[in-house]
Amino acid sequence: MAAVAERPLALLRRYVGRWGLWLALAALPVYFGIHDLTHGYQAGFVHGHEVIRHDLSNLGFNLVEGLSNGAIWAMIAIGYTLVYGIIELINFAHGDVFMIGSLTAAGLWGTLGLGLATGPVGLTAGLLLTLVVCMAVCGSLNVLIERVGYRPLRNAPKLAPLITAVGFSFILQNVGLLWIGGNPIGVNDLIHENDTVFHISGVIVHRADVLALAVMIPLVIALTWFLGNTRPGKAMRATAQDPEAARLMGINVNSTISLTFLIGGMLAGAAGLVYALYETNVWYFQGFEAGLIAFTAAVMGGIGNVRGAVLGGLLIGCIQEMSDSRLGPQWTEAVVFGYLILVMVLRPRGLLGEETREAG
Repeated sequence: MAAVAERPLALLRRYVGRWGLWLALAALPVYFGIHDLTHGYQAGFVHGHEVIRHDLSNLGFNLVEGLSNGAIWAMIAIGYTLVYGIIELINFAHGDVFMIGSLTAAGLWGTLGLGLATGPVGLTAGLLLTLVVCMAVCGSLNVLIERVGYRPLRNAPKLAPLITAVGFSFILQNVGLLWIGGNPIGVNDLIHENDTVFHISGVIVHRADVLALAVMIPLVIALTWFLGNTRPGKAMRATAQDPEAARLMGINVNSTISLTFLIGGMLAGAAGLVYALYETNVWYFQGFEAGLIAFTAAVMGGIGNVRGAVLGGLLIGCIQEMSDSRLGPQWTEAVVFGYLILVMVLRPRGLLGEETREAG
């Protein structure tokens, strides 16, 4: 019998492979870097005349801003990927849990009296306390959502918990609407986000950039250690691989799932605090866009993979920043989702994704 011809798309995937996909992802910064070196970019005005520079400082600034913005998406994306990895549910309410974290942070700053005149010691202590409270509030809220809305539907058709997640998303949006109203609310620039911390080869690094990465990196390291070295973390991994086998081995699957929602909510709360400091405003509808971007990051990196969620968040942050500053904000969503489609076509499991239970 003649061999069946390989389909063109499968042939493309086989020959392009992961390295070809990485080259495609690198095309945007490489192109802009070459453009800056050859054509230059505007670096201000002197005596009414444009100053044109030919170096990579502008691209470096785009990458720094993108990484700091992507750190926020990464913390939210981890919540999506943890929940999907353990119960294969897309928790659409997760973005709005993040929004509640931002509102909690802004409200607590007023209660604690944190303002522009607060000293460094008081500000540091107040922000650390706010971080702990936001993580506790969002973690508890996520556990409550799981206990009330998802656990009773554990054995129901998959569409039922999915629609329930959408319902919780609308409920939390209305909570935010009642809390602060329908318009974005500005908050004090407590950290003076645009103050320069240091320079790297002409690239300016601001306080907001340092803050986002300084919160994200320790939390991701702690989560990675927790999943790999603690008994509850190993229980989470076992439940993600096979819930029934985990139950037979004596693991309390319900408690493990609740712990997963707790951790995801805590990371969303931390992201909510950083977002409020980073953007200096909060809005009841901010969770919709953030949740969509973070879910995209989780899928691009490989849904169910924590490292993939972080990688996807950082990549999308960089893509957004380069598109905003080079092509214009009106093109950003198209560019981001164009990259997502490219990744899905060439590697359907995502950049670091592995086989899931559902996929066999």
